[in-house]
Amino acid sequence: MLLEVRHVTQYHYERPVRESVMELRMQPQKSARQRLISFELDLDPRAQVFSYADSFGNAVYHFDVPQSHDTLRIEARSAVETQPDPILPDALDMGEWDRLRSDFVRGECFDFLKPHGFATPSAALDVFVQEKNLDVLRHRDPLTAMRSLNEALYAAFDYAPGVTTADSPIDLALGVGRGVCQDFAHIMIAICRGWGIPARYVSGYLFTDRQHGDRSDPDATHAWVEVFLPTLRWTGFDPTNNSLTGERHIAVAVGRDYADVPPSLGVYKGEADSHLSVAVAVGRAKAAIAEPEFLRMARPTFPGGRRRGGEDARRQQEQQQQQ
Repeated sequence: MLLEVRHVTQYHYERPVRESVMELRMQPQKSARQRLISFELDLDPRAQVFSYADSFGNAVYHFDVPQSHDTLRIEARSAVETQPDPILPDALDMGEWDRLRSDFVRGECFDFLKPHGFATPSAALDVFVQEKNLDVLRHRDPLTAMRSLNEALYAAFDYAPGVTTADSPIDLALGVGRGVCQDFAHIMIAICRGWGIPARYVSGYLFTDRQHGDRSDPDATHAWVEVFLPTLRWTGFDPTNNSLTGERHIAVAVGRDYADVPPSLGVYKGEADSHLSVAVAVGRAKAAIAEPEFLRMARPTFPGGRRRGGEDARRQQEQQQQQ
């Protein structure tokens, strides 16, 4: 499937700030199932852009706007050709649990086996697992267990943007039974790692199709989970939409949790209040979206749309939670 992505992030400051330093993770990955055809960044004010690969292999772009400015606009445009994921078997043999406990897996996937950040067990998670009787899934083969866990999380939570924020712990979504893809991914990762299954957070985009039952916001970034099964390698599950990943998913970055892969992150110098808005559009190639229509999709991404400068500058420059 040939897809195009347009991702616009706009920071507005109530008075000019002196400098902005930004880091972006917006370039889609290059992999066997995903061919990156093009990636472009447009910045206003203009700035020289540098890049590097982080410790997880993600493409990171960074730049500095050293002059005074009251608006910062970042537009990322991508064209990607995706392939359907291979058809998975109905089940794996029970020996997969032994392979998961091997020294090879523990060494290869060390970063994705330990609790970290937002994907950390809690008393509320223990209660949730007990109430949903999820531990019984460990008596099935790992692939069947992952399919069943994916379905159980989909059934247990309502999709509701605005209930949680980018820095909400999993206990908030567990307590209210609602959240967005970021919350569901963190909960699934915490459970998987507790079972000894390596799991990582994937940031990206989804070409939303309501006919397939997608609950995701079509105007936002998306997130899902990849688990490592030795027989199949990394395999993607989308608990927000109760699906395996496929050609409508565009992977951008992987990490231990959301904190490793925010699409935008940075600091600025100044005491001005700021407003952040984001718009995302994913469609088949050549299906262009008119400028006025696209910008109307942009919306504030923090409660009230405001963050203070100074001490809170780093937090202000993070993008909204993935939905």
